[in-house]
Amino acid sequence: MDPTQDGAATPPPEQNQGSRLASAERLKAFADAVVAIAMTLLILPLMESVSEVAREGGNAAEWVTENGDQLFSFALSFVLIGAFWLSHHRLFDRVHLVTGRLLVLTIAWMFTIVWLPVATAIVGMMDNDPVQKTLYIGSLFATSVMMTVLGWYALRHPELHDMPVANLRSGILADAIASALFALAYLLTIVFPVLSYLPMFLLVLTGPLHNWLRRYLPH
Repeated sequence: MDPTQDGAATPPPEQNQGSRLASAERLKAFADAVVAIAMTLLILPLMESVSEVAREGGNAAEWVTENGDQLFSFALSFVLIGAFWLSHHRLFDRVHLVTGRLLVLTIAWMFTIVWLPVATAIVGMMDNDPVQKTLYIGSLFATSVMMTVLGWYALRHPELHDMPVANLRSGILADAIASALFALAYLLTIVFPVLSYLPMFLLVLTGPLHNWLRRYLPH
């Protein structure tokens, strides 16, 4: 029997696929809270090291000298998580509805953010080796890739937002460039261990490369 003959309404395709639209406000607030907590957790290893040095009768100069790697990894991760949040905020500021798939993608992005304090602590407290670099730079690469995927999903679903297509494509391009630079930095740190984490500063090229590529790519 045809269900449409007894007056039953046929649900729209989005609902048939388990992708019912919902307000994006709660997801935005949740993502902001997760990022804020992750940035706060970055400082905990340094707080513990202050207590350890104080118990041993050390001074501030000794603490800075002994924890140089931790200070560097904290500052770098704090700046990068802040940049990831800014990219996420710019996208979701114009997103008003979410689907089940967008929810899953956002939670996957948040997973990579939550892991970063652990990877940062590994960098600051353990010996430099390929596994350490894989865990840290690989985490940053995963976060950047997930941000690119989120932008691509929004581009494919214009009903979810009111962002101009040109702006959305520009954001996707910037995230893709950052992902490529993370991958390049990882390769350089593995092939040339003496460089340590210096190749991470390749990320400063994201802006110039983005502006250069926009001149030649269709808008």
